[in-house]
Amino acid sequence: MKKSAFLVTLLTSILFISCSSDDSGTGSNFETPLTIGNYWTYDVEGQAGITRDSLYISNDTVIGSNTYKKFKTENNIATGFYSSALRNNGVRESNGKLKLSGDLSLASGQTLPIAVDLTLSDFVIFNKNASNNQALNSSPKTGTIQQTVSGYPLNINYSLQSYGGETLTSFTSPNGDVYTDVKTTKIKLNVEITTTISGFPITALAAQDVLVSTQYLADGIGVVYTNTVTSYSLNSLVATQLGIPATSSQTQEEFLDTYLVN
Repeated sequence: MKKSAFLVTLLTSILFISCSSDDSGTGSNFETPLTIGNYWTYDVEGQAGITRDSLYISNDTVIGSNTYKKFKTENNIATGFYSSALRNNGVRESNGKLKLSGDLSLASGQTLPIAVDLTLSDFVIFNKNASNNQALNSSPKTGTIQQTVSGYPLNINYSLQSYGGETLTSFTSPNGDVYTDVKTTKIKLNVEITTTISGFPITALAAQDVLVSTQYLADGIGVVYTNTVTSYSLNSLVATQLGIPATSSQTQEEFLDTYLVN
């Protein structure tokens, strides 16, 4: 794997518009359907071109003392961030919150090249009553990884948190589809990397959000659009030593195509 591709994979795998805003658009009756048999298909557009994900709720699953809805994808394959985040994991609704339990260490059917602990327990991914930019979990999921790349020891600190977003009476997806009563939620992965070059400690990557994924949920439908930006800005000296670009930015979009909700 090329060095630049490795770093992008490392940063983005640690783990996942035109509209008008009106806080009165949706209220406590906002529905996020979680019923066995529900399914959603998404057209995924990104650096790899256009692919398609099929996400569905397969069965109930008990984790600890709680019952969750088990999400799966057709042929156990997912290319989009949203479908990858839910695939093979459990989601339950409690007091207007969607809570996810499972393992985000897997994405797009691949095992991460590093030992990352992104197992989550009742991690809130959506709260219909949250205000804009409100942190949805009392504390983020954090961790530290030691990884050697091209002979350089990297110390990676990461933090995963979700946030409340806007409330929209009407939302026009970039593909032209129009939805009413929409709420957004954001998932952010913040990463800091330090290393040592010639015996001197250096901050390779100042703490920054390397992944920001925004999901748009329509009342009674679920996620209708996802915009995920993965980016980084490295110390130029470190980038030169590793032989990779000092900056990188990629955008992936997931558009709802067909769905069935009960």
